[in-house]
Parts: sequence; C-alpha cells; structure tokens
Amino acid sequence: MPFFPLGGFSPLQSSTLSSVAARLAATPMCVALAWLLQRSPNILLIPGTSSVAHLRENVAGAGLSLSGDDIAELDKIGR
Repeated sequence: MPFFPLGGFSPLQSSTLSSVAARLAATPMCVALAWLLQRSPNILLIPGTSSVAHLRENVAGAGLSLSGDDIAELDKIGR
C-alpha cells in the first residue's frame, strides 16, 4: 500500500483511482499497486496480505499494465 504521510490520503477513497479501476475492470487496490510498480524501478513494494483474496489481488496488480494516459491521470492524485 502506498505511504502518503501528508494529509492521510487513502487511495481507496480516490475517485480518480476508482474510475481508472472501473475502466480496466480491476479493483482500486490492483490499480494502486500497478501504478506504484510502473512509476519507477527504484520503488520497492512489500504489500502485506491478511487473506488469500488479498494475495490474489496483489498478484493481479503486479500483472496489470497501465497506459501512459492512466499513469498521467493517477499522477494527478494528491496534487
């Protein structure tokens, strides 16, 4: 899960994240993970999981490919 120290941002409450997820037929969490993985090779994600369903969601996020337009839209979150 992304760490946003300022303002307590919750990505699952982002309308932008939700709209990208709906367009891709994915969950907001999958899109958030894919977004962070595709932002930079210097970002190391260590997602936790409390259930098999969360594990599947994490794996799906790792395999999700975002377009340049998707990434540009997501990069506007929090600005």
